[in-house]
Amino acid sequence: MKNLLYIFALIGCLAFSQERLKSQDEKYIYQGNRELQENNFVNAEAEYRNAISENPTNSVSKYNLGNAYFKNKKTNEALVRYEQAQQVAETKSGKHKAFHNMGNSFMQQKKYDNAIEAYKNALRNNPKDNESRYNLAFAKKKKEEKDKEDEKNKDKNKDKKDNKEKKNNKDKNDKDSDKKDDKGKEDEKKDKDDKGDKDKKDKKEDDKGKGEEKKDKQNDKKQDQSDTKKQEKPQPKKGQLSPQQVQSLLEAMNNQEKKLQEKMNANKQKGVPIKNEKDW
Repeated sequence: MKNLLYIFALIGCLAFSQERLKSQDEKYIYQGNRELQENNFVNAEAEYRNAISENPTNSVSKYNLGNAYFKNKKTNEALVRYEQAQQVAETKSGKHKAFHNMGNSFMQQKKYDNAIEAYKNALRNNPKDNESRYNLAFAKKKKEEKDKEDEKNKDKNKDKKDNKEKKNNKDKNDKDSDKKDDKGKEDEKKDKDDKGDKDKKDKKEDDKGKGEEKKDKQNDKKQDQSDTKKQEKPQPKKGQLSPQQVQSLLEAMNNQEKKLQEKMNANKQKGVPIKNEKDW
């Protein structure tokens, strides 16, 4: 636990004694340090910003503002200020401190490659600093652990992906097999339905054929009966009248007789004139 605290320990804020304050930006920095010691972050930030506005080339105001951000877990803002500080720093000591705290900020973000590079730059400006050297070794160790974990997760994800693909392929094959079975059942049902329809059609045609055959037999029977009756009916001999002709003649004679009788009846009703004179 001691080592973990050690690695993230910042190189503290740069301070000025009150007796040495000469410029306005130094006064702002001094006041910002007092506010930060009392945990008044907002006031400290304002004082450091005033110092930067007063003298943009002063690396101390940028560096101290970076520390204020780091303590308040604003790591991205801290990195910006450390970068600005190392750019305007006129001494190797100033650059070393900025790079070292940049390394600590990257470690907080678990960006081990960036942290390693920052600690290397810190050691280039101060090769004797043991804290930067230790932090560099620690960053390399964390990077190695992370790489192993990433590789393990990569293999795990690959296995998971392979298993998922196998499962998907199995599900697809099962689904295709089910579809094939369903299609086979549908084809079988269709064949049965087609056969049933064909049997019904054949039966219908067979019934129709039997009906027509029965009808033909009935017609033949009627025709035979008609022919039989014709054969049984007496045919008139040559020179003789047929029964129909005889019947017609009888009816004609009856009609004539009826008319004659009606005429005679009519004459009777009129009467015969009586003679008054006696024949001599």
